[in-house]
Amino acid sequence: MEIVEKKDEYGGEISDLGTQEGVTTLSVNPLESEAIYIFREVVAQFEKPVLLFSGGKDSITLVRLAQKAFYPGKIPFPLLHIDTGHNFPETIEFRDRLVKELGVELIVRNVQDSIDQGKVVEEKGRYASRNSLQTTTLLDALEEFKFDAAIGGARRDEEKARAKERIFSVRDDFGQWDEKNQRPELFDHLNGKIDLGQNVRVFPISNWTELDVWSYIEKEEIEIPSIYFAHKRKTFIRDGMIWSAEDDVVYRDEHEEVEERMVRFRTVGDMSCTAAVLSDAITIDKVVAEIRDSEISERGARIDDKRSEAAMEKRKQQGYF
Repeated sequence: MEIVEKKDEYGGEISDLGTQEGVTTLSVNPLESEAIYIFREVVAQFEKPVLLFSGGKDSITLVRLAQKAFYPGKIPFPLLHIDTGHNFPETIEFRDRLVKELGVELIVRNVQDSIDQGKVVEEKGRYASRNSLQTTTLLDALEEFKFDAAIGGARRDEEKARAKERIFSVRDDFGQWDEKNQRPELFDHLNGKIDLGQNVRVFPISNWTELDVWSYIEKEEIEIPSIYFAHKRKTFIRDGMIWSAEDDVVYRDEHEEVEERMVRFRTVGDMSCTAAVLSDAITIDKVVAEIRDSEISERGARIDDKRSEAAMEKRKQQGYF
């Protein structure tokens, strides 16, 4: 059966699956169409947007969607990575290669600089992480470049605080988020009007699930860092979670034994707060099947979300992604 690619009114893909008794059957990806619409609204309504890029699957998916939204032109805004200095090496390598291939501008700002300047204090101990320290570095970067809209890959299915956010999420002149003071978004009407000093976080894939993201990566044949696939890695167990032991970033007690295991990572945040999962999924289709059968959220492997019942919400109120 011949498949002819077309575009819907937002630039999303429509596939002509052939005809039956003279009736053409079309398949539309509404999530892709919505995301493309959001990207175009951002560029239409804001003066200086930026895409927050971590090298993870969600931000990689955003890059592909941005490519489609503005094709045949280039992506009309830079990428911004807030580098904790504790990122997985595979992610950084992939980040640098991707921006070179696409010819887009990459801005990197480092948490280490915020530490050196005395703006934040590095945590100590077995649960120490730089993840929450990113907020200060991010807010400084947004102020430095006068970005008025920061596009991120957060999704509502990840965590209950993220489920509360609008697609256009307004932050005050301190970068803070008030979950009780948000604008209605009726009939996909996105209001980008902001006062002087305010900033907006934009979430084009807010309505996607983890499975939607992986299915899209599979369909689009999008390249992702190798860390997402099952591989042998030196690890140790703490609190029932599997931690990487291949670096000097993750704190490890002397009694915590290192063992080589077949693992992969469902999310790739700061190494010190991101655990692995046992897996034999070495291909995209196996990852998709694994996610489909999983009963645990990908954020279940993020120790920073377990510090308190409202850990994510408190970080977002302070200006986190």
